[in-house]
Amino acid sequence: MDAPAIPPLLEISALTVHYGGIQALQSIDLYVAPGEVVTLIGANGAGKSTTLRAISRLVPPRRGRITYAGRDITQARPDEVVRWGIAHAPEGRRVLARQTVYDNLVLGAYVRSDQAAIARDIDEQFTRFPRLAERRTQLAGTLSGGEQQMLAIARAVMSRPRLLLLDEPSLGLAPLIVREIFAIIRTLHASGVTILLVEQNAHLALQNADRGYVLEAGRIMISGPAGELLANPRVRQAYLG
Repeated sequence: MDAPAIPPLLEISALTVHYGGIQALQSIDLYVAPGEVVTLIGANGAGKSTTLRAISRLVPPRRGRITYAGRDITQARPDEVVRWGIAHAPEGRRVLARQTVYDNLVLGAYVRSDQAAIARDIDEQFTRFPRLAERRTQLAGTLSGGEQQMLAIARAVMSRPRLLLLDEPSLGLAPLIVREIFAIIRTLHASGVTILLVEQNAHLALQNADRGYVLEAGRIMISGPAGELLANPRVRQAYLG
């Protein structure tokens, strides 16, 4: 793993994760520098979502270390990770289906107590996501897939993260909606949010990233600047069609 030019916001060292008797991640190393968009690409089951779940402390590592903003978070609780500035928009959106759009956003700020600022941030999300503003009193479970994805991202941002973990934001969405979602991701990045992105559409992910890692069977096989990965013959054959 090449050393970052500046101290990383996130650094993973020799991370190994097991699900029962299955080794999902095998001693992976990666880093994300402040202000970057970094993407993880690979086939289904390669370990991409497991990496994000380990960072947000939803699955325990067998070995290795996760460091965020200079703090060892390997054994932290999930709520501590959110409080310290990591938010996770999981695969499958996982919105609270029986709660309104508004209530989902309120619950996204559960680690905060600054009520006036929370109200301002909800207004900001409604400005950023006009469709959500139109449906603020609608139950989240009745939204379209694209609207649920927007809500999942907006809810994650309500914790005011420095690092946003996005897991398959384009999954199952029509191309027009995917373009809209990625425009929002670029806007979030421009606002100063560092992003670690898992995305099935490798070409789209690398077009919107600074750097990338290719995961195969729980191991990082290739890494480098996004432009180099786009031009890499092995990556092109395996993931870019």
